[in-house]
Amino acid sequence: MNKLIKQFEKYQSTFEKISRNIYLQAIKDGFLNVMPVILFSSIFLLLANIPEVIATGLGIDFALPQTLTDWFNKIYEYTMGIVGLMVAGTTAKNLAGSMNRKMPAGKTIGETSVMLASVSGFLLLAVSKTNVGNFEAINMDTHGLLSAFVSAFLTVNVFRFCIKHDITISLPKEVPGTISQNFRDIFAFSFSVLGCAFIDILARLVFSVPFADILTRLFAPLFGGVESYLGMGIVWFLVALFWFVGVHGPSVVKPAITAALIGNTAENLELFQAGERPFHFEFTHFT
Repeated sequence: MNKLIKQFEKYQSTFEKISRNIYLQAIKDGFLNVMPVILFSSIFLLLANIPEVIATGLGIDFALPQTLTDWFNKIYEYTMGIVGLMVAGTTAKNLAGSMNRKMPAGKTIGETSVMLASVSGFLLLAVSKTNVGNFEAINMDTHGLLSAFVSAFLTVNVFRFCIKHDITISLPKEVPGTISQNFRDIFAFSFSVLGCAFIDILARLVFSVPFADILTRLFAPLFGGVESYLGMGIVWFLVALFWFVGVHGPSVVKPAITAALIGNTAENLELFQAGERPFHFEFTHFT
């Protein structure tokens, strides 16, 4: 046992570096920023579905008026339905904040600009249009979380490159700071969004589906394994292991599986609405 402990302690510094990784931190903080939306949305999901479930369990014939149920569901869908969109922006903002601490003096990544660019890139990577020109919302929710991370990481790194190498439009000092910052970000914004557009074109030409669908299929076996008994056993073992060596376990493990666990919430809702038993392991179980 002592030999095993010594082996773990040898890699403690490596574990600490992983826990401080700015990309993992950006994912974690990005989700924390949208957590109020998820909690608010969940309240209306419960209001729309739980009263009838409780009444049925008590043997009472009761149902909310359909107009009220539709209103509750509308609030849920209009908030939880764009979680992927929001995570793209919040993850980019948090990653930009971490990178700004290492930027040369006088050079800063504009957090507002990077959020807007990341959201624009996410729409290109994840969302398609119908024949009548409307957005298909399926990948704007939890189904598009992986694309949100891709957009955020690509966008922030493009901004960092452009700003560090002065690929900007400089205006006279007399120009107000906000306006000057917007002009400085034009090239970075353009290059990052065009980068996502190029990925989107390539995905649709080769696979005839949005980039988000490719990521979903690619990581499906991994996400499926996360909620198996063996997979969850490994997850909890790793959390305890990192705690044992003095590192905050969830900071290392949780960001890697958050997308799967958040996505399971939507999957469980679909099962519940179809009259089946929700069985997926959810984000709320892993704290």
